Amino acid sequence: MSSHPTPDANATRKPITLHRLRELYASGEKLTMLTAYDATFARVADEAGVEMLLVGDSLGMVLQGRSSTVPVTLDEMAYHVRAVVAGNKTAWVIGDMPFGSYQQSPARAMASATVLMQAGAQMVKLEGGGWTTETVRFLTDRGVPVCAHLGLTPQSVHALGGYRIQGKTDEAAATLRQHAHALADAGAAMMVFELMPSTVATEITRSLPIPTIGIGAGVDCSGQVLVLPDMLGLTRGKLPRFVKNFVQGATSIDEAIKTYVADVKAKRFPDNALHGY
Repeated sequence: MSSHPTPDANATRKPITLHRLRELYASGEKLTMLTAYDATFARVADEAGVEMLLVGDSLGMVLQGRSSTVPVTLDEMAYHVRAVVAGNKTAWVIGDMPFGSYQQSPARAMASATVLMQAGAQMVKLEGGGWTTETVRFLTDRGVPVCAHLGLTPQSVHALGGYRIQGKTDEAAATLRQHAHALADAGAAMMVFELMPSTVATEITRSLPIPTIGIGAGVDCSGQVLVLPDMLGLTRGKLPRFVKNFVQGATSIDEAIKTYVADVKAKRFPDNALHGY
């Protein structure tokens, strides 16, 4: 059975660069990000106008059926980065640094980042604050763009006691604030905020000089990210409250992703009141 590709609806968009993302952020336009793990969905998301594709270690749960992201290897991440890059034309591609690929030392982190960058990633993402500051500085000093990740950090799910909202107490919120500013000062160009109170995410976002991308962190982050199968209604079982099924009411996956992009930019998604941030 042959495959007949549809015309590229995003053919006129120039490749998204870090400079372009900074321009959009400076103008106040909301940024959009989705996870992608293969060439087909990377192409669809890119053509629908998503600015950033995150090759997430969430593939461990989404594609491999595992209970967490911890077992995902660097080789597996590089494989999926190459697949996404093959299907993408213009979106900015971010590769997750999997568990065990950067915790030992900044030098180990640089070696792992090299693998992902040589596979085609334009930026790497790593989880955690505090001890990661030195690693972020080490990478950015050597020309590796870094996206930090605070709040719920899935690679530490066992230490955190499950998938719980982070930063609910004044002390925890102060720690998140301190870590966010230290990471930005160390050179992080972007930051993902996952599962934290919207008041905390909003305060930190407004005080940082770099864009923040929220997932379960409220509407006031600089942009939003969702796991692609979640927002397409493909994930079985109980989903987080912040997830919306964009396929409902859409006639195609392409339309669903375009609606997601439009709703993020118009600040219709996420809905703080609906999801109880």
